[in-house]
Amino acid sequence: MPIKSSSTNKEHLSFKEFKKEVLQDYKVAVISRECSLLGRREVLTGKAKFGIFGDGKEVPQLAMAKAFKKGDFRSGYYRDQTFMMAIGELTPQQFFSALYANPSIKADPMSGGRQMGGHFITHSLDEKGDFKNLTEQYNSSSDISPTAGQMPRMLGIAQASKLFRELPELKNPKFSNNGNEISWGTIGNASTSEGVFFETFNAAGVLQVPMIISVWDDAYGISVPAKYQTTKESISEILKGFQRDDNAKGFEIFKANGWDYPQLINIYSKAAKIAREEHVPVLIHVEELTQPQGHSTSGSHERYKSKERLVWEKQFDCLAKMRDWIFEFELEDEEGNKLKFIDSEEELIRIEKDAKKEVIAAKKEAWKEFVNPIKEHKAKLLLLLDNLANKSANKVFITKLRNELAEIVDPFRKDLLSTARKIIVYVREENSSEKKQLQQWIKSFSASEQPKYSSHLYSETSKKTSNIKEVLPTYDENADLVDGRIIIKDNFDTLFSKNDDLFIFGEDSGNIGDVNQGLVGLQEKYGKQRVADTGIREATIIGQGIGLALRGLRPIAEIQYLDYLLYAIQIMSDDLATLHYRTVGKQKAPLIIRTRGHRLEGIWHAGSPMGAIVHMLRGINILVPRNMTKAAGFYNTLLESDEPALIVENLNGYRLKEKAPNNFGEFRTPIGVVETVKEGKDITVLSYGSTLKIVEDVVPNLNQVDIDIEIIDAQSLMPFDLNHDVVKSIQKTNRLIIIDEDVPGGATSYLLNEILENQNAYEYLDSKPITLAAKEHRTAYGTDGDYFSKPNADDIFETIYNLMHEVNPSKYKNLY
Repeated sequence: MPIKSSSTNKEHLSFKEFKKEVLQDYKVAVISRECSLLGRREVLTGKAKFGIFGDGKEVPQLAMAKAFKKGDFRSGYYRDQTFMMAIGELTPQQFFSALYANPSIKADPMSGGRQMGGHFITHSLDEKGDFKNLTEQYNSSSDISPTAGQMPRMLGIAQASKLFRELPELKNPKFSNNGNEISWGTIGNASTSEGVFFETFNAAGVLQVPMIISVWDDAYGISVPAKYQTTKESISEILKGFQRDDNAKGFEIFKANGWDYPQLINIYSKAAKIAREEHVPVLIHVEELTQPQGHSTSGSHERYKSKERLVWEKQFDCLAKMRDWIFEFELEDEEGNKLKFIDSEEELIRIEKDAKKEVIAAKKEAWKEFVNPIKEHKAKLLLLLDNLANKSANKVFITKLRNELAEIVDPFRKDLLSTARKIIVYVREENSSEKKQLQQWIKSFSASEQPKYSSHLYSETSKKTSNIKEVLPTYDENADLVDGRIIIKDNFDTLFSKNDDLFIFGEDSGNIGDVNQGLVGLQEKYGKQRVADTGIREATIIGQGIGLALRGLRPIAEIQYLDYLLYAIQIMSDDLATLHYRTVGKQKAPLIIRTRGHRLEGIWHAGSPMGAIVHMLRGINILVPRNMTKAAGFYNTLLESDEPALIVENLNGYRLKEKAPNNFGEFRTPIGVVETVKEGKDITVLSYGSTLKIVEDVVPNLNQVDIDIEIIDAQSLMPFDLNHDVVKSIQKTNRLIIIDEDVPGGATSYLLNEILENQNAYEYLDSKPITLAAKEHRTAYGTDGDYFSKPNADDIFETIYNLMHEVNPSKYKNLY
């Protein structure tokens, strides 16, 4: 059963009820502490890999839980176990299941064993992948380990409340109660040194959104004390300039001692009232906290804390101080009677003993739940191996491995499968029914166990992108040729008119309609909330998008240029790309990230880090349309799906002429499908984005020397060519060149791997496959800089010609 702290306001309680609530809070705190203590021992005995716990932070988390209401969201970090227990969303057994990495989402609802313990969530989605009623439950967005990485997402969660309150057309009781929900964030004091903390803090002050940041301050960042972390050794002190006053909006800032239970409850109640009613962001700096077991199980804090500090930590341990307060509490009623919480220390000792028993029992049950299914598989495998050994000429080797497995008292799945795979090598030349049974066991076990660790990288619902079918653009008979920017703008206009929950925001996205005028006039038409300007702060632009998407809205976060994506790549990689995976499909954030790039000018504006993006953003669709009609079709497709995506619009395409479709908002570019732009017989040329047009421009010159290339537009890099159309082309041409403007070994190498290994195209190649990319350095400035840095028409022509020279040197004479 869940343990839960009461959240009733004590001002309306009788003393008896108040006493019951306080003692229940203490029990929750003791249970949490016992979980930390026993959890550390489980790591040191080898049952768990690593432990990072919330001991020393119990009391302020009780106070936070009392002010936390259904519909609210937490965006925290890995020491908030007491809070999760206090709101009834974490049991001790679930705590240990996570510590043991139980891959069952039922046993470990936090991540199904995919994250180490201490990373918490609640389930936002039902079994079909649809949003549950979020206003009827306590909500926690999924934690990540990177320090301060939870902050950008927290901003978006809070902004959603503002939008729900200020835009009546968004009214939806499933997602919000008039915007009354608070975004609660927690962070360790050392992590406030991270840039994304300050970026988020500033953005929250500008946006004036209902968020409360709790800084758990135990004066250290692992071994590094606060004097090396924070100016003046106080985050609240240096943030005083953000304090609101009569003349300017800003933050409300509170300080509290982490061991002072009544003071903390009072401050958290005040903070919640301000944030919930006024939509003002709040900072609560919780000082004088301790970390009784040090940072984690990877080391001991005695190595770096002074004897004096260790003595102080024992004296000011928040749990010990709460215990003293309970024991010493005395109140006089109206009749002069003295009221106490307890008459003797025995009552506290009983609570503590009961808590220990409960935690020990939960630990045992969690371990049994984790290991028993493995033992059942082990017993079946041992029987198979016994039968195989009796029939095999390699009995001695099989028996040795079999006995080694049998001696493992508490095996892991890895022990079973690894043993079986080693043994199958010994019987590779044998032919027996027992061998076939072992082969089948390996296949069956792998098929059942691998998804427990690999599922839900992308959506597995009916709304996954691969289920959204292509709808072609249609045209009037005398369709106008217009600038590409008009295509993208008119399509956005249609989408905004159809979808009240659609938002777009970014640097220069609002007032001027983005730097390439793809949104021109839309802010005036749809308002500053829906088409919005932001500050220059890429990480929190992405964070806004993640938070809004988590709360059921459909955001498009605009990063002005592709190069600027690097500012936000950590949040995209560690948070957005992993969200659906690390929650085993229990949370989703179908954020669309819009940017533009390629062929601009200079080192900082002409980058093409597609290889890095492809490798770091597994879990996000990566789309590279060659023109604005294709780009518009991708937006239309994605708004029908429930997956996140990055769309890199072709920077050179905004002023190139395209036919204007007559079905804006309806046509859909398929995701994961390549397009054959030109058919040919000699060489398959794969490219994407702006480089593809250069390939097309080279075609007349190639025709003059009797070379007929087939041009394929990749369109999307992740997923890539689900129908394996590239290999079908290679079966015809027997040759392959991949061209882009990333650095060598970047996206071209990724595509080559996809084609050679996944599509087995090597079977049909008569020539070495070639990749043509940019130079290893950044693009030098100017026309000449572009020519000598990135693949140009001459490079493409000569590369293709030289390949044909190798094929037929008598026909295609050497150029040099």
